[in-house]
Amino acid sequence: MAYDEELAARIRELVAGEQGLTEQKMFGGLAFLIGGNMAVAASGQGGLLVRVDPAESDALVASSSARAMEMRGREMPGWLRVDGDQVGTKDELAGWVGRGVSFARSLPAKR
Repeated sequence: MAYDEELAARIRELVAGEQGLTEQKMFGGLAFLIGGNMAVAASGQGGLLVRVDPAESDALVASSSARAMEMRGREMPGWLRVDGDQVGTKDELAGWVGRGVSFARSLPAKR
């Protein structure tokens, strides 16, 4: 499955103007990076892939529709999947994009 280009455009609109913003194809989708750190992606599996503080992963999963990303059968703390139908409105999408951007900004920039 290819990533949702409409969702990618909606993300792009929200992150426009962020300092150090780049886009890169990864994980089968289109990722938006801040200072070289992934913030959020239009996932190739549908919906969003959002990078958050690993210490907040369990609480976000418990209090929202997000679920932990699995890689090779193992949950990845700090990486959440959010289904596309959970980000249908601008406010819903902005909340998740904001979380990802905030966490990416908190990390040292990569060279």
